[in-house]
Amino acid sequence: MVRISSNVRWRNYMALIIFSMVIISGCSKQAAPAPQAVAVKAMQVARKDTPIAYEFVGTIEAKNEVQVRAKVSGNIVDKMVTGGAEVTEGQPIFRIDSRQYNSALLTNQATAAQAEALLAKSRKDVDRYNQLAAQGAIAQETLDNALAEEKQNTAAANANWAKVQQAQEDIQDTMILSPLNGRIDINDLSIGSFVTAGSTIMATISSVDPVMVKFSMSENEYLQFAKNKGASPAEWGRDLKLILSDGSTYPITGQIEQVDKGLATGTGTLSFKASFANPNKLLVPGMFARVAVQSEVRSGALLIPQRAVQQMLDKTLVTVVGEGEKAETRAVKMGTKIGNMWVVEEGLTENDRVVVEGFLKTPPGTPVTVTMIGPDDLQTPAKQ
Repeated sequence: MVRISSNVRWRNYMALIIFSMVIISGCSKQAAPAPQAVAVKAMQVARKDTPIAYEFVGTIEAKNEVQVRAKVSGNIVDKMVTGGAEVTEGQPIFRIDSRQYNSALLTNQATAAQAEALLAKSRKDVDRYNQLAAQGAIAQETLDNALAEEKQNTAAANANWAKVQQAQEDIQDTMILSPLNGRIDINDLSIGSFVTAGSTIMATISSVDPVMVKFSMSENEYLQFAKNKGASPAEWGRDLKLILSDGSTYPITGQIEQVDKGLATGTGTLSFKASFANPNKLLVPGMFARVAVQSEVRSGALLIPQRAVQQMLDKTLVTVVGEGEKAETRAVKMGTKIGNMWVVEEGLTENDRVVVEGFLKTPPGTPVTVTMIGPDDLQTPAKQ
């Protein structure tokens, strides 16, 4: 009988274990599944002649705004309007206590009457002295003195009547009238408040129709307009559109009325003010809106939907359907926005298909199943 040493048996045992592990490992390995295609919606880059409109952020202001100050001092005893109300030019809005001014008027009228009496007496003296002087009955010096006294009394009477007129005007000025058509602010003073003539702001009234929209453009943007449309805003500053903060377009167009004298120091921008009619009082001072100014018509401009564009820090990206129906990220340079579309300056051609829905699920290299859509399909919200 052949005896097998323990060392041989041990080596055979280990070889069997290793062989078994290899077999088990091989059986457990399966081929990795191929990545599954992701369904996306894409749109062909459009090429067409496009009117280019530049948009600038603007602030709505009142065309006229007046701080109401009284010409006389005193306590407010009556208030005819409430804060926020619309007022018309000449409408009474406050009344100041007039008692002290009534007393001043009576005093000045009495003083003026005394001055008139002295003036009447001096005039009679002059008439009498003229007759006597003609007969040589009095010295010329006496007549001269009477004439001088008449002049003094005339001046005194005029001064006192001026005080009477001033007192009458003070009484009239205790009634504060609106200086223009507009809306009064809600920070107006209340009854009992003391106002100092020419100092205390009783209320602020702002005109409401039309309104002004103030906006600025850079030096390069201004030069672009000047080259394409002419240097004067009268040539390109008409039919301006106003886009409100909710994205809606204001139904009335406006026009530029004011241009600043030069570029602002530090920012290098030129400021403008455009006038917009506001018959329904929709536009309120302080609101923000975008002013759309039409520039040139660009021939063969490339357009893609705004919702296909991704902003990543300082980069602008889009996802396109690349070779082999796989997602590809492309850096692009965008121009101006036209409705829900965006003009492409660099990075795409009209042969590209940009992913409009589903690009968040398709990193570069992801196979995609593409459904093509058109501009009419952009009205529905995107699903990412």
